[in-house]
Amino acid sequence: MILVTGGAGYIGSHTVRLLMDKGYDVVVLDNLVHGQKDFIERLNVPFIQGEAGDGNLISTILKGSHKECCSKEIEAVIHFAAYAYVGESVKDPAKYYKNNVTGSLSLLIEVCNESKRRNSAPIPIIFSSTCATYGIPESIDIPITEKCIQKPINPYGRSKYMIEQIIHDFSVAYSLPSVIFRYFNAAGAHPSGDLGEHHDPETHLIPLILDAALGRKENIEIFGCDYETKDGTCIRDYIHVQDLASAHIMGLELVKKKTGNYTFNLGTGTGYSVLQIIEEIEKVTGENIKVKYTNRRIGDPSVLIADCSKARNVMGWKPEMSDLKKIIDDAWKWHKIRFK
Repeated sequence: MILVTGGAGYIGSHTVRLLMDKGYDVVVLDNLVHGQKDFIERLNVPFIQGEAGDGNLISTILKGSHKECCSKEIEAVIHFAAYAYVGESVKDPAKYYKNNVTGSLSLLIEVCNESKRRNSAPIPIIFSSTCATYGIPESIDIPITEKCIQKPINPYGRSKYMIEQIIHDFSVAYSLPSVIFRYFNAAGAHPSGDLGEHHDPETHLIPLILDAALGRKENIEIFGCDYETKDGTCIRDYIHVQDLASAHIMGLELVKKKTGNYTFNLGTGTGYSVLQIIEEIEKVTGENIKVKYTNRRIGDPSVLIADCSKARNVMGWKPEMSDLKKIIDDAWKWHKIRFK
């Protein structure tokens, strides 16, 4: 059985669905602070409401002693559970270090303790990290490889970086197998239209523009128009959430076959500016999007594009659904169902 922490969230729920489609037994742990309870109901998956940092609860789940585990021991953990609002992390860093770092540390300790108790192959951890650990890379580092120096510039990015370091240290000391995924910009929705992106508050660009297309927002704010890019707006690497989910399955299968410690970027290697995203959404929706320019946000790099050749070469993974039109088509289908 696979334990998915944060499995009621955006990327977590898509990964849970794909795991189930592949025949895995899954149990989800989520505190529902940002996760969506109706996602769990739609998935019809065993669910435990609680904290990933609750050591006693985690120990019970790993042993298969919790009623939702049906007496099945946990064979791997996919760890999504974290707070992920950059602005909030700056205003309330204690919340992020307590939940993201301390909570993850407690989880990892219990995983290692349970592996030791079994005296068998250790339980692997698949960790959801972020390109925010790179901070503001130099232009010569674009596209960004996994060897790019990590200089996170906010508590959210630093919290993820700290967990990465803990995982590395546990790997050396306790032989913890691990896969770390550094996401670029997750986007899109399940092609069925019944599972997608829902944050409160929403901060991601594509759903905010779709809100404007639906009339839920008067306009879309663009933070800065004087970046060192062709049209003056920031360029980002957008990857379909289904491709992210697929990578987690492949990472799980990789570390089960060949135990070790792996780190991969997950993106497409192609960047789109804010204005290009707006233009494509106008084509897909048939709506005119009103734009309001405001000041730059502190710490926003001009360009963030991933080099994902390592994931391709080691795992055989490549983005299959991350064409920009496909991303927006799927996101629009979900958005209309969810919010219209």
